[in-house]
Amino acid sequence: MSSLVVPFYQRRHKHFDQSYRNIQTRYVLEEYAARKAASRQAAYYESSGSLGKTTCRLCARRARTLAHEAMQESRKRTHEQKSHVSEEKRIRFASELSALEKEIHTARHRAREHLDRLAIQRMVEENMALERHAIEESISRAPEILVRLRSHTVWEKMSVSLCFTVQGFPTPVVQWYKNEELITPASDPGKYGIESRYGVHVLHIYRADFDDSATYSAVATNVHGQASTNCAVIVRRFRGDEEPHPAGIMPFHLPLSYDVCFTHFDVQFLEKFGVTFGTEGETLTLKCSVLVTPELKRLHPRVEWYRDDVLIKDSKWTKLYFGEGQAALSFTHLNKDDEGLYTLRIVTRGGVNEYSAFLFVRDADALIVGAPGAPMDVKCHDANRDYVIVTWKPPNTTSQSPVIGYFVDKCEVGLENWIQCNDAPVKICKYPVTGLYEGRSYIFRVRAVNSAGISRPSRVSEPVAALDPVDLDRTQIIHVDEGRRTVIRKDDLEGDIQIPGPPTNVHASEISKTYVVLSWDPPVPRGKEPLMYFIEKSMVGSGSWQRVNAQVAVKSPRYAVFDLAEGKSYVFRVLSANKHGISDPSEITEPIQPQDTVVVPSAPGRIVATRNTKTSVVVQWDKPKHEGDLFGYYIDYSLVGSNHWEPSNHKPIKYNRFVVHGLETGEQYIFRVKAVNAIGFSENSQESEAITVQAALTCPSHPHGITLLNCDGHSMTLGWKAPRFSGGSPILGYYIDKREANHKNWHEVNSSLINRTIYTVEDLMEDAFYEFKIAAANLVGISQPSDPSEHFKCKAWTMPEPGPAYDLTICEVRNTSLVLLWKAPVYEGKSPITGYLVDYKEVDTEDWITANEKPTSQRYFKVTDLHEGHTYVFKVRAVNAAGVGKSSEVSEPVLVETRPGTKEIFSGVDDEGNIYLAFDCKEATDASHFAWGKSYEEIDDPDKFETETEGNHSKLYFKNPDKSDLGTYSISVSDTDGISSSFVMDEEELERLMALSHEIKNPTIPLKSELAYEVLEKGEVRFWIQAESLSPDSTFRFVINDKEVENSDRHKIKCDRSTGLIEMVMDRFTIDNEGTYTVQIQDGKAKNQSSLVLIGDAFKAVLAEAELQRKEFLRKQGPHFLEFLHWKVTEECEVLLACKVANTKKETVFKWYKDGSGIEADEVPDPQKAENHLTIPRLSRKDEGVYKATLSDDRGHDVSTLDISGKVYDDIILALSGVSGKSASPLKILCTEEGIRLQCSLKYYNEEMKVSWSHRESKISSGEKMKIGGAENFAWLQICEPTEKDRGNYTFEIFGAKESYKRTLDLSGQGKFVRRDRGKVIGGLPDVVTIMDGKSLNLTCTVFGNPDPEVIWFKNDKAFELNEHYTVSLEQGKYASLSIKGVTSEDSGKYSIHVKNKYGGETVDVTVSVYRHGEKMPEIKPGQLAKPRPIPPSEEVLAPEAKAKSKKK
Repeated sequence: MSSLVVPFYQRRHKHFDQSYRNIQTRYVLEEYAARKAASRQAAYYESSGSLGKTTCRLCARRARTLAHEAMQESRKRTHEQKSHVSEEKRIRFASELSALEKEIHTARHRAREHLDRLAIQRMVEENMALERHAIEESISRAPEILVRLRSHTVWEKMSVSLCFTVQGFPTPVVQWYKNEELITPASDPGKYGIESRYGVHVLHIYRADFDDSATYSAVATNVHGQASTNCAVIVRRFRGDEEPHPAGIMPFHLPLSYDVCFTHFDVQFLEKFGVTFGTEGETLTLKCSVLVTPELKRLHPRVEWYRDDVLIKDSKWTKLYFGEGQAALSFTHLNKDDEGLYTLRIVTRGGVNEYSAFLFVRDADALIVGAPGAPMDVKCHDANRDYVIVTWKPPNTTSQSPVIGYFVDKCEVGLENWIQCNDAPVKICKYPVTGLYEGRSYIFRVRAVNSAGISRPSRVSEPVAALDPVDLDRTQIIHVDEGRRTVIRKDDLEGDIQIPGPPTNVHASEISKTYVVLSWDPPVPRGKEPLMYFIEKSMVGSGSWQRVNAQVAVKSPRYAVFDLAEGKSYVFRVLSANKHGISDPSEITEPIQPQDTVVVPSAPGRIVATRNTKTSVVVQWDKPKHEGDLFGYYIDYSLVGSNHWEPSNHKPIKYNRFVVHGLETGEQYIFRVKAVNAIGFSENSQESEAITVQAALTCPSHPHGITLLNCDGHSMTLGWKAPRFSGGSPILGYYIDKREANHKNWHEVNSSLINRTIYTVEDLMEDAFYEFKIAAANLVGISQPSDPSEHFKCKAWTMPEPGPAYDLTICEVRNTSLVLLWKAPVYEGKSPITGYLVDYKEVDTEDWITANEKPTSQRYFKVTDLHEGHTYVFKVRAVNAAGVGKSSEVSEPVLVETRPGTKEIFSGVDDEGNIYLAFDCKEATDASHFAWGKSYEEIDDPDKFETETEGNHSKLYFKNPDKSDLGTYSISVSDTDGISSSFVMDEEELERLMALSHEIKNPTIPLKSELAYEVLEKGEVRFWIQAESLSPDSTFRFVINDKEVENSDRHKIKCDRSTGLIEMVMDRFTIDNEGTYTVQIQDGKAKNQSSLVLIGDAFKAVLAEAELQRKEFLRKQGPHFLEFLHWKVTEECEVLLACKVANTKKETVFKWYKDGSGIEADEVPDPQKAENHLTIPRLSRKDEGVYKATLSDDRGHDVSTLDISGKVYDDIILALSGVSGKSASPLKILCTEEGIRLQCSLKYYNEEMKVSWSHRESKISSGEKMKIGGAENFAWLQICEPTEKDRGNYTFEIFGAKESYKRTLDLSGQGKFVRRDRGKVIGGLPDVVTIMDGKSLNLTCTVFGNPDPEVIWFKNDKAFELNEHYTVSLEQGKYASLSIKGVTSEDSGKYSIHVKNKYGGETVDVTVSVYRHGEKMPEIKPGQLAKPRPIPPSEEVLAPEAKAKSKKK
């Protein structure tokens, strides 16, 4: 793949939309030629010989014309100027004369004042010289080096500072040497810088190179002697062309700006953008407030933004802004392409000011869970008429499955239709795209694919035009005078060429495993007509050629050949063609085998992590042995123990050193690195050693807040605040410098370190003014000095009021409150201090507010009712009997709000039962100190308290806690941003902790169950208890009535320590065992016991149960009943008496008894069966009695008894009712002589069953109208003489043991009612008639019906013929009679009268008995009348009623 820079014609190409399709490429060629000709115009004028005589004459003529015009313009301008010169001279002379007089007068006045000042100054200097000489003689000493130079090893292009501290008087002169050669900044400008402040001398070596490796010496000299120190500096060179990170951040070097602003500005960065984290798709702005002096409206310094080493310009993705004191860079749509080190560079005549910070861009949420992130940095290379190579960088897949390939999409500029270029995912990060249309512009994007799905698309590439760069060389434009030009085209010169020649220089410009890119030079000459190419391939040894692009002609001298067999070698040739024909083939290439020329890189080497800041770590690693054209590296990090990796960078970095940001302070992390190139990722490197995130060691910040605490006229007591940050190392002490007011030179106060923040400066002059400055020192070095203090007058304090409090400290800042601490004044005044007043105000306001109405006697105060988000300052005033004293220094402004992640003190009890207060602080460093206090006074009582600090965790232990420990406890952590907290130990909390401590110190073994008992089957009694857990060394004992029992046959004791179960089994439980049972357990320090009291009724219950179980055990030694007699009801409504037997044999005898008498069962009992039955088919009262079953053989005898009477009998009846109720049939209607009968069929019915009949939800009682009864298999309700009132719902309900069963019938519309107007016999017929033969018989009765009924007579249920012997009559429609003349024995039989109309009727039977003369007349019971039988209504009556009923339904 070509690595050439994108040519000019691509950068300048106009990327039009689809209307561009019909415009010829000549436009671009002419534009390019015009620009090129303009730049060479001067050369054309001078080289007239090479262009011909015509060109020389034109150039000469144009030059003469221009010279004449310039001369005319000059003459005109000179004439205009002369007309105004005399007037201007007169005015200027008058003004200058007036100004000269004023200057002379002012100069005389200043000269007099200057002479007076010189006289006074000379007199003062003479007096001071005498005093200085006396003082210098007393303090003069030779130079003495306190802190010597240290050797350094640095990387090339990094800066290094060499520093040492020297003291002596007069102040020593220091000279620096490199390899014994004097160093002066002027000898190599910009290379060295020398500083000397307060006895600390520094040599800065900027951008060290390899030649700076040397021995450096510093020599300090004064009149009393000389001292020297030296060190070595070694500059290491990176391998290859790589460079280390400047200032420990990133390895980018910004290009120099040649367009320098020629105005001098002073530039200061005020509010800077820090390390920033964004997510793809978001909008983001990097801002930096800048103070530019002087501020000019029309002239500004030049502002530049760089990403890594690339200048950023306004584009679709980035917008630049500078104005109103702010420089900003805005991102309209973040992509991972935007990740990198951003540098703001402000260029002025005075120099360059820079500031840099890193921007991290995370992947946006995947559209499909588990899909990879989007690729990035999509670029186009080697563009031609129909071909371009697209490259990109792969995404980091820390938590997703690996990428298996990529899809490349293209889109024409101006359209929104994206077309996928490859059918199958391409596995490497480059792809040759073919099939482009000449003259059109395209953009490209890439999507990654893994096993979960497809990623979001990458940012689109820059537009690229499908043009042939060779066409530019075939056209030349020559500009002549008066805007004319001459165009020379090679197409015109080669117009006589018909068939082109073969291409030349055919070779493989890129080889991969899946394709080969062929490149060649067009034929020379090529002819006027447009060219196209055909490519042919041949497998080595085959002897045959195959055309690759038979379907599509190639217009570019590049082509990617796919579909090549793996492991095979090929040769290629190319043919050129135009409309006239095809050329001969080109020369055959060398054999080419498809294979990846770039391999996957090997894993990076040893990885080392070092401390950097509180939220970042510097990670360095060795480069892989096989780099393989690396894109760069990806760094991952993981919290120790989490086994979860997160990506640090989302775009490959090119250097082997990186600062990982966004880490949690105080947490431990491990790191790993992997290399990436176009083929893929290397294996992960080995994990680094775990590192705790803390700031690297530096010099401390400067002290501040210098306050005068006391003065006696000859000395001053000063107080100050410690540095805000110690630099990661404990503060060793302080240096104080002083000077008198208006003096330039500072003098050391102390030669040795002061380890407190208060100091008394002696030997001062009374009434003189002094100022002081203080510097702090730690292991790394000495801090910058503080700002000079105010001018303090050395005059003794005699006022009666107290002096100022000092060392104001603000802690425990929360949303609406904070705690203020201070130290008591050194000067108390004329009387003791009685209290303090605390004042505060908001910043930018004037009125102070006193927080406490009455002075507080404590040296701390909690200020409440503050406004969240507001900024306040504070001061303290001491009070004594004389009044209110001086106020302290005003505190620094503090923002009142709870910081994120704020933690509080918490209480607890450890495993040993010790009460403690604990506090965690992740921000703590090695130099941090956890200061515990009670009532905000530092705790220093080893008899009561003990502190234990490990890492970022500290505990305060209470040795002998009691009520004296009640109060407020506080903690503050030094070398942090004011982290502090407090805890109120009240009486309730202390009692809770002491109770918990007592439980731990006097532990109790937890029990799963207390001591309990159970009676076993032999009558044994088991006592048992179970603990949560027991160790193998645990012990226990059983105590009965205060007497320990041992394991024996009578008391079987055992313990299973794995389950914590302890038990004792008593073989024989008797009346003597009444009492208290106790188990005592001990396991280490833990103890427990449990007791069980068995006295009185409780003991009797246990004893009775034990005796019962013992008897049961003895009973079961012979044949016995496993289940005693019980009853059950079958589905056939039979009652079974059942029992189960066990331990029987053939000789065992089984018998049934009822009320003491043996029963012969239908089924002979078989003792060998497990279950035996006695069946009672239809239970009734006669079956009541006591049933007994017996078992006996030579081993014993057992009896089971069941009394079936009373409640047992009733329960059986209920069970029978339930079974029978389930079988109940629907209610049926029967017509009887008395009326209508409702009947329900059942499997079994007994009058003792609980049943009920109801009509219209009213219960029916049995009586003359409604009769209730039943038989063995059915129950009925007889409705006698039914009337209209008897219509309605009838319900039959039978009650079982658990539920009842209902059957319902609706008689509302039935036609089966016997109506009063039906046909019937009212009376007159006897039941039996006896008559002697030969006599006449007349049977007469009265009939009734409406309409009149039909009357029919029957004999023996058969109609007979009427004759003289049998005659019938019906008089008045109601008197019916049958006459038999001369009866004979043949007339004996049953005679019936059938009376019926449409509503029904009835039949009455009469039995006629004929006896002969001389026979005894049969006896007849008097008063017996014939009973009628009903006849149902006719169909013509039933049919309408049936229809009416169906309509209702």
